[in-house]
Amino acid sequence: MSGSLLRLVCTAAAAVAAQAVLVAAPAAAAPEPDPVVADRPVAELLTDLRRLYREAEKATETYNATEEQLKRQRAEVTRLDGELARARLSLHDSRGAAGRLARQQYQNSTDISPYLRLLLARDPQHALDQGHVIGRLARGRAEAVGRLTGTERRADELAREAREALDRRLTLAADSRKQRDDVTGRLNDVEELLASLTPEQLAALADFEKRDIDKAQQQVMSAPGAPGTAPPEPTRAGDAALRYAVQQIGKPYEWGAEGPGTYDCSGLTSEAWASAGTPIPRTSQEQWARLPHIPLSALRPGDLVVYHPDATHVALYLGAGMIVHAPRTGERITVAPIATLPILGAVTPQARQPNPL
Repeated sequence: MSGSLLRLVCTAAAAVAAQAVLVAAPAAAAPEPDPVVADRPVAELLTDLRRLYREAEKATETYNATEEQLKRQRAEVTRLDGELARARLSLHDSRGAAGRLARQQYQNSTDISPYLRLLLARDPQHALDQGHVIGRLARGRAEAVGRLTGTERRADELAREAREALDRRLTLAADSRKQRDDVTGRLNDVEELLASLTPEQLAALADFEKRDIDKAQQQVMSAPGAPGTAPPEPTRAGDAALRYAVQQIGKPYEWGAEGPGTYDCSGLTSEAWASAGTPIPRTSQEQWARLPHIPLSALRPGDLVVYHPDATHVALYLGAGMIVHAPRTGERITVAPIATLPILGAVTPQARQPNPL
């Protein structure tokens, strides 16, 4: 690890030292603790709290994915509207040209066939030349009619596509509203559980979770294929992405947020890599699905660590077994052990050099 990156790790670790592991209860006056909850074991309470957080995070990632689809659909509707407007203008011009040809044909109409006109002409060669001109005009008329027909067909197709795109956008917008309400409801469940706990229970939960994470960290770092304590140097882009993330330490988590004042987990990772000039998918599930997978032993600073079987959380690898992430509602962007949550695997946006022959 380079000296500058080591200083970065130390600075980030110092910034997080004072941060609580668990979210504190709301500052407003809380209701009296529930006597039923007060008798529950700390481990059971922590399990319930983690489940609620996971449900909220899963709902958040679903909302984020729908918002990304909605963003693309809005762009598609705008594109189709512009293309339809151009097609209608072209159709107007084609109809004008067809109208002029129709008027010319009507004004120049005659009952004498071109064959009789040739026989009666004083100058047959001139009549033949005139026939060639008439033929070219006829072909021009046919082409104009063909363009008109094709433009009408294309305008009809674009109008249908624009209507369907608008319908899809409206459906996605409705889905997004439902998912937003789902996230809000699940976060309310978290707040209700926290509000029902005594200060002693909150302190016990924080201590219990810390010991649980320390144990998981020891297991991960001592297992075969563990991340190295001295990882390879990041690429220039990886270093830029990581520095961006470290600069956000201390900013609040907010579901669905992509900065600059607040972030959710995948909002932080996607914005960090976008700032480094390497756009990646917006959601943790898409990052897991579309970026190259790597073993934990190959992690470099800036790579992404993905958590939970359904890939609903993601963090940037800092080095030495530590990550930078936006944890959950009520907490702030922080440095944490890589085993803070159950690890699914790792992915990288950084270009890998081919193995030497």
